[in-house]
Amino acid sequence: MEITVLGATGATGTELVRQALERGHSVTAVARTPDRITLPPSDRLIRVAGDVRDPDSIGRALKGARIVVSGLGISGKDAPGALTAGARAAVDAGPDFVVWLAAFGTGDSAPYAGALTRGLLKTFMKNELEDRTTADATVRAGGGAVFHAGPLSDGPLSPARRTVSLDDAPRRLFPARVSRATVAAAMLDEAEQQRYGGRIAVPLER
Repeated sequence: MEITVLGATGATGTELVRQALERGHSVTAVARTPDRITLPPSDRLIRVAGDVRDPDSIGRALKGARIVVSGLGISGKDAPGALTAGARAAVDAGPDFVVWLAAFGTGDSAPYAGALTRGLLKTFMKNELEDRTTADATVRAGGGAVFHAGPLSDGPLSPARRTVSLDDAPRRLFPARVSRATVAAAMLDEAEQQRYGGRIAVPLER
């Protein structure tokens, strides 16, 4: 399978590229600065420059993409709307399927996260919430799957990992932490199996 990974220089994006190659897929890794992709060379890895805020560059990077998996995040340097721009670019490219990374407690998963978590997110993500919510809705309206992950860690891939629908997600005072490796594996499972199109999925470690 040919997979295009957005945000390929980020921590989660790097994990998506690494695991996709391990599974035998061909990967187009898209980043603003593709030279910063630190993975070893592979004849199944193509590094491509693309900025979601530059329609021409991201359009070229996504041209012909069949499966798009996004590890895009927001840094302090990003102006509002970066995630929405990325989601629209991914959907407008016309791929067969999009798998999108989002944060548990934002958008439609907010009621499942509890009042305390919602309050914290509104405090620390207040400038991002609308962008995240709009990006999620864009991907889902295009038939893609959106993964709402709890706080991310750099831990190993969980042997007990599982993915559930939002309705089946456990309700907690705080969302459970989950490793980037586990999230990447869940998103790649979805790229291969396409079980949650148009819906929200939640990756869990137990």
